[in-house]
Amino acid sequence: MSGRDVLAGSVRGQGRRVAVGAVLGCVHQLGEALVPVLIGVVVDQAVAGRDAGRLVLWLAVLAVLYVCLSWSFRLGARAGERAAEEAAHTLRLAIVRRVLDPRGGAESDRLAGELANVATEDAKRVGAVNMALMSGIWAVAGLTVSAVALLLTSVPLGLIVLLGTPVLLWLGHLLSKPLERRSEAEQDRAAAAAGVAADLVAGLRVLKGLGAQRSAVERYRRTSGDSLAATLRAARAEAWQTGLVLTLTGAFIALIAWVGGRLALDGSLSLGQLVSAVGLALFLVGPLETFAWVNADLAQGRASAARIADVLSAGPAVVGGDEPVPAGVRGEVRLRGVRLGGLDGVDLDVPAGRLTGIAVSDPACAEALLECLGREADPRAGTVELDGVPLSRLDPAALRAAVLVAAHDAALFEGSLAANVAPEEEAVSGGPGPRTERAMAAADADEVARCLPHGTATEVGEGGRSLSGGQRQRVLLARALRAEPPVLVVHDPTTAVDAVTEARIAQGLKEIRQGRTTVVVTNSPALLAVADRVVFLDGGRVRAEGTHGELARTQEAYRTAVLA
Repeated sequence: MSGRDVLAGSVRGQGRRVAVGAVLGCVHQLGEALVPVLIGVVVDQAVAGRDAGRLVLWLAVLAVLYVCLSWSFRLGARAGERAAEEAAHTLRLAIVRRVLDPRGGAESDRLAGELANVATEDAKRVGAVNMALMSGIWAVAGLTVSAVALLLTSVPLGLIVLLGTPVLLWLGHLLSKPLERRSEAEQDRAAAAAGVAADLVAGLRVLKGLGAQRSAVERYRRTSGDSLAATLRAARAEAWQTGLVLTLTGAFIALIAWVGGRLALDGSLSLGQLVSAVGLALFLVGPLETFAWVNADLAQGRASAARIADVLSAGPAVVGGDEPVPAGVRGEVRLRGVRLGGLDGVDLDVPAGRLTGIAVSDPACAEALLECLGREADPRAGTVELDGVPLSRLDPAALRAAVLVAAHDAALFEGSLAANVAPEEEAVSGGPGPRTERAMAAADADEVARCLPHGTATEVGEGGRSLSGGQRQRVLLARALRAEPPVLVVHDPTTAVDAVTEARIAQGLKEIRQGRTTVVVTNSPALLAVADRVVFLDGGRVRAEGTHGELARTQEAYRTAVLA
């Protein structure tokens, strides 16, 4: 289903609520239009004739009418608001599903903050289209009832409304075009500012360490300034549009009042009919102002819809692959002639059930290798196989349950330490079980828990901000080990810990993964020393294989990359 289909479905899906709200709104508009008509009747039949009985009767009718007005508006507005919120909720779920799709692609060239802005503000604006459509139907009903009432009162007044309203609507549509363009630019700038802010917050500790806070603040100030300027331009466009529409509306109402006054002076209208005509003309201000608001909401909704459609229609990062992972995964991984990023025709065999270390002279090779093994991207050339089956044939979601790639910069979530390591276990039992305890001990994360005030129940904060870099790494490694996948690929899991802790983690990793395929992409001597076999990638190709000791003795480039 395309992005535009999802957008259309989010509006159509609320059709029943919008229809109910529209009917109730039309009842409300009918009652609103009847008020000046009944007041005119009261003037002619009760006030002018000084008939107290009729005055009481018509006042009672007006009281009943106002009760109906109150309830019809409440129920209609409730249906419309619910339709808007439900549609926005549906869109948010669709955006999140697209972002989390195993085949990826939605996050390409977009910061996390930008995607969050699309899923919140843009979804809200598109959802509000339901309310705008319903309000537009209300306004049409109000204008129609007023035109009929004016026709029955005076043919010239009714014709003015019938002929003048389409012209006003057309002019309002033309005036909404600049607002639509500037609203889209406003949302683009706001999303960019949100993305930069999220990016800076995520890297705040690194920025402080580099002493780059000033340049980071300047970067955000420029982006935020662009967002402010775009917002002001959109606000000016909306103000101009609203002001011009109100001016046209005022001129239209003045024309109706002037014609009605002339007809009254000529004797074509009674006093009560003149009061009704003027009251209906004033009532028309509401529907016409509603049209101005509806035009503005539709313009903003169209701009936001285009941004949501871009995300939902983004092409996948990897294509194809719908076969299930074969039962009983042995864990043998093989690369043949793989070219991607820094990899230049890599041939690599990872035997099942062994701990393989991969050292690189270029970090780009490590990133490309992780993308291939996790199927975040398919190689430009060559193949990657799991137990002899090309990864391109396997369903990405099923594949990632069999081959877990634990990146060094993976995120921790707001919640307790236990919830980050084993969320399902923490939710059920309230504490770590034996499997979790083994994983935490192997990653030395149990020592982290002992240092925290409430142990594994301690809240780590958003992104694990209450933990140090080394503590976060150990919790992330414990989470990966706790999953017990057939094939585990970890990337630089110990760059922020001391040498003694790193040695403990290396030994714990080897013991807990005994008999399972494990790949450690790192230049850490401690981790490479416990590997059954080490592969050295240099210049995008496999340059040497052997144990850590053998490579350290015989390969100068390896010594430079690992021991320097």
